[in-house]
Amino acid sequence: MVFPFKGFFLSFLELLSEISYTTVSFFTSLRFVRKYFREIIYEIYEIGYNSLLLVIFTSSFVGMVATIQTAYQVRDYVPVIYIGSGVAKAVMIELGPVITGLVVAGRISSGIAAELGTMVVTEQIDALYVMGINPYRFLVMPRMLAGIIVLPLLTSVSIAVAIFSGMFIANLSGVANYFEFSTGAKMFFLPRDLFGGLLKSMFFGYALTLSGAISGLSSERGAEGVGKATTKAVVLSSILILVLDYILGILIFG
Repeated sequence: MVFPFKGFFLSFLELLSEISYTTVSFFTSLRFVRKYFREIIYEIYEIGYNSLLLVIFTSSFVGMVATIQTAYQVRDYVPVIYIGSGVAKAVMIELGPVITGLVVAGRISSGIAAELGTMVVTEQIDALYVMGINPYRFLVMPRMLAGIIVLPLLTSVSIAVAIFSGMFIANLSGVANYFEFSTGAKMFFLPRDLFGGLLKSMFFGYALTLSGAISGLSSERGAEGVGKATTKAVVLSSILILVLDYILGILIFG
């Protein structure tokens, strides 16, 4: 009897082994942080600064949409002052970290996969091994560490932009004025909401850079293989972010 999901099961085991191996390689490479400090700073700039405008743009619309939809759902049942509270909590706990993670994943995961995949195709990874350079220390560790550092910073910007854009559209549309919205946002603020969201974003930074590294280093030969690697990186990072969001949501806020 042929197991109907044999191919899927084997692919899943292969993916788990790649995740485990890359994760172990990352943590064992951390003792070389000082040696590759310049590469880490460069990756922080690449991931953080070059993603900043994209995060600001998307977060502004996230805040406005969250405000309009929250007002539509609750303004007939609760005082308008609670709209600010609902938007602020939703942005800090869920929307800020997840939207930032997914947006940055689309840009960074595919970029890492394309870069590493091209190096595999052109045999530059093999050349590094020949020269005695571990590509996980030189190429993967700086990117993953930069992702873990940068995502909470980008998420902080995203949360601030989303709340202020929500406040702006609430006042402009007549849902709630600036005082009502800001008072509601501050009324039920808990540090746990903010720091829980930022903690989630650290894991999202790990997940999206891990996905790019795994997909790039396992790229098949040829331009088609690199193209598949970039697609795999975006899909894998999105799935990992959503799975981690569920698990961390239970652990932090459950």
